[in-house]
Amino acid sequence: MTIRTTLPTPRPARQKGFSLIEIMVVVVIMSILAALIVPNVINRPDQARRIAAKQDIATIMQALKLYSLDNGKYPTVTQGLEALLGDPAKGIPGYLDKLPKDPWGTPYQYLNPGVYGEVDVFSLGADARPGGEGNDADIGSWSD
Repeated sequence: MTIRTTLPTPRPARQKGFSLIEIMVVVVIMSILAALIVPNVINRPDQARRIAAKQDIATIMQALKLYSLDNGKYPTVTQGLEALLGDPAKGIPGYLDKLPKDPWGTPYQYLNPGVYGEVDVFSLGADARPGGEGNDADIGSWSD
């Protein structure tokens, strides 16, 4: 008895990979997603800097209030914010461990008497100049 084996008939080979239309659909979907997401992500670092500046200013204002309670007045403009660091050698307490710089690397500004309040603490923003709009706008103890 002989066994006959038959080989399966070859099927036409299927193409492996993606068609041009499939690739174009994916590219269009990714473009739409990027157009929606990228503007929100790009603005985040600037928003974070403004929030950090507001928090620093709030901390400095709290230290100024404690200074005023202990000394009966706020530091003069000549003394500046450095008065908040105290002088341990003379037994003068410090209200801050160190003076922070604003998120753009510039020292915070101090006015006594202030324009907007009894004292003003502010950052000049990204451009380090008074005024401005957007990221260049001043951020101060008077702002929300």
